[in-house]
Amino acid sequence: MIVVPVKEGENIDKALKKFKRKFEKTGVVKELRRRQCFDKPSVIKRNQKIRAVYLQKLQQEEK
Repeated sequence: MIVVPVKEGENIDKALKKFKRKFEKTGVVKELRRRQCFDKPSVIKRNQKIRAVYLQKLQQEEK
């Protein structure tokens, strides 16, 4: 459970912003979206390889 202490006289918008930031850091929404559809293991591996190649190219261009 996320708890956001609100100081006396603090704006409710600020407290809501703090709550949203904490909620985003927990990764609940990201995990929910990931679990909505099933990806075959072969598709996951292929995507990981594509991402690794892309990141490697970026690192080589930096040097």
